[in-house]
Amino acid sequence: MKLSDVDEKDLKGEQPEELEEEKYDNEIYNVMEKNGVSKKDIIDTAMELYFSHPGLETKEKAESIFIRELDIAFSDPNLCILVYSGILLEKEGKEGSLPNLSKSSYEKDLSFIIADEVLGMSISKYISGDKGMFEYVRFDKEKPGILSKLGPFMDDVVAGIVGGVSANMYTRAIAEMDNNNDSSE
Repeated sequence: MKLSDVDEKDLKGEQPEELEEEKYDNEIYNVMEKNGVSKKDIIDTAMELYFSHPGLETKEKAESIFIRELDIAFSDPNLCILVYSGILLEKEGKEGSLPNLSKSSYEKDLSFIIADEVLGMSISKYISGDKGMFEYVRFDKEKPGILSKLGPFMDDVVAGIVGGVSANMYTRAIAEMDNNNDSSE
């Protein structure tokens, strides 16, 4: 059987195309802050590995674009749910409640436990594709800023956020520089 032979069924009924404009209490920045990671922590961590780049000649400009890209990324509920899953996994690990993993093994962040890295890579790739994964690896290896203070899941979650958003920051800076050059001609 070919995929084209499968009948399409509308199993979700009459769902809206967009999220309804309703107020929600669990803004991801607030949830992260309650769990020890502030927006400022994320920004400071990103800026520790900042390097001058076309369109990002100053740290101030880089920080401004990073914040804008971070806000855009966190406007996506799917990303926020991925981040929240890392928060929940961190809590369960601290309590010793993760399946097939003792509290002691969780605390040692054993190298054969890779679920945390998979989550961090998934977050970075979701935000910025393969470029985000390269940045994730850079931040995960260096552990700047708050990354060195976080547990096994949250260091990778935040490295994924910072990696993906940083990749977008560098890409956006070049695109804006090219757009400015085009409009001045």
